[in-house]
Amino acid sequence: MKKNKYPNYKTKCGWNSLLSIYQSKPILSDDITSDVVIIGSGYTGLAAAKRWFELSPDDSITMIDASTIGEGSSGRNSGFLLEIALANDAKSTSLKKLVRCNQLISKTIDKIKQATLTASLDCKMHRTGTYRVAAGSSGLKSLLNYQRFLEASKLEHKILNTDQLNELLGTTYYRQGLYTPHCYLAQPAALIRSIAEQLPPAIQRYENTPALECLKSKSHWIIKTPQAKIKTKKVIIANNAFCGKLGIGSHRVATIYTYAALTEKLNKESLSSLGTDNNWGILPTHRLGSTLRRTIDGRLMIRSLYDYDKEDNIKSISKKLMHHLKMRYPNLPELNFNSVWSGATGLTLNGAPLWGEVDKNLYISAGCNGGGVVKGTLFGELLSDLANNQPTPDVKKLFGQANWMPLDPFREIGFNFVSIIEKNRARAEI
Repeated sequence: MKKNKYPNYKTKCGWNSLLSIYQSKPILSDDITSDVVIIGSGYTGLAAAKRWFELSPDDSITMIDASTIGEGSSGRNSGFLLEIALANDAKSTSLKKLVRCNQLISKTIDKIKQATLTASLDCKMHRTGTYRVAAGSSGLKSLLNYQRFLEASKLEHKILNTDQLNELLGTTYYRQGLYTPHCYLAQPAALIRSIAEQLPPAIQRYENTPALECLKSKSHWIIKTPQAKIKTKKVIIANNAFCGKLGIGSHRVATIYTYAALTEKLNKESLSSLGTDNNWGILPTHRLGSTLRRTIDGRLMIRSLYDYDKEDNIKSISKKLMHHLKMRYPNLPELNFNSVWSGATGLTLNGAPLWGEVDKNLYISAGCNGGGVVKGTLFGELLSDLANNQPTPDVKKLFGQANWMPLDPFREIGFNFVSIIEKNRARAEI
């Protein structure tokens, strides 16, 4: 199966399909010159563009994206905005560092919330908290580790047994869970479209315009697109999972596809059996586990399954996702998917981002590891600060730096081998 060099998804994003039709920006068809080019208009790219304009409003700022707002990877996620660094981001023994990370994350969420207040779309952003749940022994072990992390960090949480989870979520599938209030849920496609519509008009945006090459000259960079070239002084790489396709960060970031499905609106009888919480999100304790949501408008969403560097057959994926959903809700009389879609994420070996200046006047933020809404926004802002010689916190010290990993074919072989082992260990969580 052919591996894409840039996002070119087979199916429409389910979240975006629930919104009004989006009027896309033009394709870049003529050669241009710009002070800075931002490749990718997800949360990272948009934050970088906005911050750059605040710092250097006289600079010409150009954004290009292989897709359109809402249909890209940023609109295809599950809509979780976590207020705290995850347990694998900072050890409980490093509390001082954790506090600083969470301060930066909290300020970033406040900015995102502020953007939704004047948006034309309802982003359905609410502070719901989140559930972390375990169904098998592997999940229970991970859940215990997470509980210890929360306790050491003195972060609010509540332990829930099967009966309590059933009362709240309407399922007896899970053996134990944890609830923490430190999370917002949002409609991700509405959120990314709302942030994009508030960019200053002076920022030039082009869509359906993938970056094919990023070439270095003595005094500038050349960005090649299918129909034109851009000559620029500085470049920000914000295309996350696809940075390696430009030859940048390929030893640090891997492209992984995951899949999501959204049901049709459930009837009143079905909704009444789903517990007392009518707007919730479940994050798995295992990295390969299934994420679930119940939306405000009465749908269920499931996100699960992984493929290395390419999309699988969507019909086959749809059947597997439905199987995993019915395992959790076997008593629901009818479950039909309104949409099924894939999304690419950039994974790093140690869960840390690839961030900073990687060549002269070439800056990157990639490797979101599935948590790109808040951190992507934060890292995009800080990247523009760095490129404009503004003081910045030590991102690498606070959040880590992506470890080296081998290239293909060894990487794909390793991914598939580890996946087989982990899927067996965590089969109940999937």
